Amino acid sequence: MMNKDDIRKKFKKFFKIWDATLRAHATDYLDWELEEMENIFALITIGSLVGFPSPPIQITLELLPLMEKDLNIMLDKVAISHDAIGELFGVLGID
Repeated sequence: MMNKDDIRKKFKKFFKIWDATLRAHATDYLDWELEEMENIFALITIGSLVGFPSPPIQITLELLPLMEKDLNIMLDKVAISHDAIGELFGVLGID
């Protein structure tokens, strides 16, 4: 038969595992949300390239340095948009 210490240890172990699992899911959700917010930010900032109304040019010019990664991705996509094999190699990071 189990004593109180064994039961307490099992409960502690269970709750530690449960806590770690919930924290992992929370950080995964936050990473996904951050990525989606970056996508929305990119559409707001340089949306005129795809037909959305653009914000005032002063704001766009001030935000462009923050958009360097997104602009590079967009230009890479445009450069390889006609080449399916090139896009596959781009996704895999093969130069």
